[in-house]
Amino acid sequence: MRTVQRGAASPASTAPSTSPLSGAPAAPRAGHGGGPANSHRHRPGTGPGGRRARLRRRLGDQARAYAFLAGGLLCFALFSWYPAIRAVVIAFQKYTPGAAPEWVGTANFTRVFQDPEFAAAWRNTLTFTLLALLIGFAVPFLMALVLNELRHARAFFRVVVYLPVMIPPVVSALLWKWFYDPGAGLANEALRFLHLPTSNWSNGADTALVSLVIVATWANMGGTVLIYLAALQGIPGELYEAAELDGANIWQRIRHVTVPQTRFIILMLMLLQIIATMQIFTEPFVITGGGPENSTVTVLYLIYKYAFLYNDFGGACALSVLLLALLSAFSALYLRFTRSGDPD
Repeated sequence: MRTVQRGAASPASTAPSTSPLSGAPAAPRAGHGGGPANSHRHRPGTGPGGRRARLRRRLGDQARAYAFLAGGLLCFALFSWYPAIRAVVIAFQKYTPGAAPEWVGTANFTRVFQDPEFAAAWRNTLTFTLLALLIGFAVPFLMALVLNELRHARAFFRVVVYLPVMIPPVVSALLWKWFYDPGAGLANEALRFLHLPTSNWSNGADTALVSLVIVATWANMGGTVLIYLAALQGIPGELYEAAELDGANIWQRIRHVTVPQTRFIILMLMLLQIIATMQIFTEPFVITGGGPENSTVTVLYLIYKYAFLYNDFGGACALSVLLLALLSAFSALYLRFTRSGDPD
């Protein structure tokens, strides 16, 4: 008996098959062994039908995304862009509600430039913005540094710092108006208790604007403190350890580690603060009424007076366009300053 070695192919299985008519080797069947028929087959999804299906899916996903965004974009366009564009148009018109507008060119701008309150409003607004930047940057940043060093009750003090933001602005302004009252206000009562000279606070032409800066800083610094605190907690501890090994004291660590690591956050918040303080209105409207002696009349307060006291909507829109142009210039400078990724 012949033994067949297991695993070896028999001659019949290895010999090429021949055509029964001609004896020539038969061509391999399509779909087996990678013959010519295989070379014309498409991978799944690569044919014309697959490309059309992918395109339909992509367009469907984009359509759903735009459908979800449509409501928000419509509200934004209706309540933000349309009023802004409409204000630019009215700035060149004599506009009275209920009457046909009349095109007057730059007459509205000429009139507001000649208003004695125009220069005072811009001077007060720019002074307020400068003071708010100095106080509104230093105080929140220092408070964030202190909170970052706390090991106990940090959450409690975060809530305490953020509480003023939760108070409605008008309520906050009324509280500070009572606080600044020269006769019965808590501020002067505290000074009398300490045997210090009292102040007119918001009732004095020399101190009214600074008093409003204190109010605005107290009312709005909560969010700024929390943003600075989040930025501080993102600084790697190894940088402080290396600075300590080099003999740096606390102020040197703040200058050479903390400030460089948070510079983009600082610049962003300073831009937002400029935009917010240039539009200051609630505090002078509620606390001082623009006085005393126009020392707290701001641009936005003057816009209010033109529109609702003088019934001059063209002049109000002209002032609004000037304010918009200045804020746009600040924003453009900020974007150009930070676009390279290194403000230095």
